[in-house]
Amino acid sequence: MEYAYGNWFVVVIISGLFLWFVYDAFKPKNKIDWRSFGAFSAFIIALFTEMYGFPLTIYLLSSWLGNRFPQINFSHNSGHLWEDLLGNTADPHFSILHILSYVLIVGGLILISVSWKVLFQATKQHVIAKTGPYKYIRHPQYAGFIIIILGFLMQWPTLLALIMAPILTIMYIRLARKEEGEVLQKYPQYKDYLKNTPAFLPTIKILKVLINHEKKA
Repeated sequence: MEYAYGNWFVVVIISGLFLWFVYDAFKPKNKIDWRSFGAFSAFIIALFTEMYGFPLTIYLLSSWLGNRFPQINFSHNSGHLWEDLLGNTADPHFSILHILSYVLIVGGLILISVSWKVLFQATKQHVIAKTGPYKYIRHPQYAGFIIIILGFLMQWPTLLALIMAPILTIMYIRLARKEEGEVLQKYPQYKDYLKNTPAFLPTIKILKVLINHEKKA
């Protein structure tokens, strides 16, 4: 068995690069934006620290996991705990779960980036953002963060990440509600948009409209 951790230079580089991509897509501009980006950054740094620095989860659960899953060790592949728990003995990087996680991570980044462009134009024109992703959900950027978090949890679950994920989700929900209150004060007509557009998940009706639109395109 090869000990695949202690690569702190890799932790710094990968964390920095990924957070730079997220920063470039999200472009935080106020206290709320920086708070949400800061909390997300803490999640990413903690995740990559366990991925390449120190496998805290495997270390803490080694006795329990070792008795039931002897294949789990301190190699890099063992960090993909879902694969171990499901009994997958093949390379976890090519599993359906791992590929799906990348789809979610990239999709979340794209959603954040596209949403920022729509929001920037709306702010510039002093109107409510209702086009692009905002046509289907009220908070696509926060939804993008949650999707990325879910994607990472699918490929590399850790105790700290599993604890932070629901906390971050609740934080994004609270920030979203706070923003809605501020927008309502500035734009009373936002009430109609608030009533007719879901917050984070598009309804089945909206999904059908989106699918039909894509088929026609």
